[in-house]
Amino acid sequence: MNELNDDRNRIRPLLITIISSLVATILLIIGFNLVKEPATDIIENNGQTINENTWPREVTALNGTILILEKPQRILTASVGHDELTVALVRLDKLVGVAGITKDQTYSNIADLVQSIPSIDRDPENIAALNPDIVVTSEYFPEESVRRLNDLKIPVVQTSLPSNIEEQMDIIFLLGRIYGEEQRAAQLVSEIAERYDFINSIIQQNNTYEKKKVLSITRYSDQIWAAGSNSTEGMIIESAGGINAASESGIKGNMTTSIEGVIEMDPEIIIITQPRESGGDEFREDLVNSKVTQEVTAVFNNQIYFMETKYFTTLSFWNIRGIEELAKLLWAEDIGDKSFGGFSLP
Repeated sequence: MNELNDDRNRIRPLLITIISSLVATILLIIGFNLVKEPATDIIENNGQTINENTWPREVTALNGTILILEKPQRILTASVGHDELTVALVRLDKLVGVAGITKDQTYSNIADLVQSIPSIDRDPENIAALNPDIVVTSEYFPEESVRRLNDLKIPVVQTSLPSNIEEQMDIIFLLGRIYGEEQRAAQLVSEIAERYDFINSIIQQNNTYEKKKVLSITRYSDQIWAAGSNSTEGMIIESAGGINAASESGIKGNMTTSIEGVIEMDPEIIIITQPRESGGDEFREDLVNSKVTQEVTAVFNNQIYFMETKYFTTLSFWNIRGIEELAKLLWAEDIGDKSFGGFSLP
């Protein structure tokens, strides 16, 4: 009898310990799930806490405050810049239409990815036929088309496409909110900032050296165009650590100049951003062989280079690739043959 009681006395604490452990484990699992579940939805963006699953939501765009009832599943973008931004933020199967030029390898950095997506024009009836949940486009989209799409209950969001990289990051955050992809937007901005900071660090390491004068030019219909201040090419030149020769001469935006103007600007490096097959090769040959350009420093030192048109003319974060490639020319000893590559996808 005493032996039986002793066995019971030994078993009771053991059972209590086992049951307590089981209860604690169950509570821990429940608590972990309660904490974990919202963590995938709530993120911090520019100091603001945002829940990606909160709909409807309003966004402030160039065409006013736009109400978006639910997370878009059928997205139509009507400019190559917005196409490039959108492909970086959402899955391809959410795009129901892209600008026709976005399928052109010369001008688009995502041409390979969007070949199977319908090309669209700016006719509101054709756009409506694709049944988009939302249309995201630039400020140049026709006002009449915006009104017609709104009449058809299709929200249109117009945003700027700045040439400045920091402002481009702001647009990425805005599009992330429009698409309900804030977390992906934050990841993309972090990736861009890291690459941008790398080039900045190279420039800072060389801040005691005199910067080189760079001129970005093209020639169409026998007219030479130079990229001055407030141009995409000009931003790229300065962000890569060069001096924009056209800006120094007073050129604003993309303006025509003359061969005499090129001689007067006397750049140390000339970059040609038009396609080689579309007159670029001929333009370079004329610069190299003309008697009057032989004293131009870039010509004399054979410092004339072709740059990918799509890196320098498309307004999107892909301009970083233009900055990187030009920086490789300006800071060759520091960067060497480093390959930068593309960007991640959602």
